[in-house]
Amino acid sequence: MPLETGAVAPDFTLPAQDGAPVTLSTLLEKGSVVIFFYPAAETAVCTKEACHFRDLAAEFAEIGAQRIGISKDSIEKQAGFAAHHDLDYPVLSDPSGSVAALYGVKPSILGKIGPLQRTTFAIGADGRIKTVVEGMLKADIHADEALAALRS
Repeated sequence: MPLETGAVAPDFTLPAQDGAPVTLSTLLEKGSVVIFFYPAAETAVCTKEACHFRDLAAEFAEIGAQRIGISKDSIEKQAGFAAHHDLDYPVLSDPSGSVAALYGVKPSILGKIGPLQRTTFAIGADGRIKTVVEGMLKADIHADEALAALRS
């Protein structure tokens, strides 16, 4: 089970596509954060989801929210993915799945192996989770529902 609404989001540091470390608590100092865990870079639904988060950049900026994507892909794969789709936000590499586990995001095959389940967390500037969005095949709802939760 993913962490629930109202829970304090666990802090973490992971490398972004450029190798630079990204720490959640540092991002939260500037406002709310949306973290979306996705199964794999360059797959059809993940690409659609990542591009939808990119396309809503102005809406997220309007409310002072930052976006970050996380998958088990390598830094190199994340770098190619971000460059190929002009992603304007960090995509982080969590190859061991340790940060996903902190958030209760499990691998998709029997919860034990394979890529991560598609799960999004909208986190308020206070570090508390405002909403959790799940749905493996529903690429568009993740950004839309996270944005709605942070606006309310």
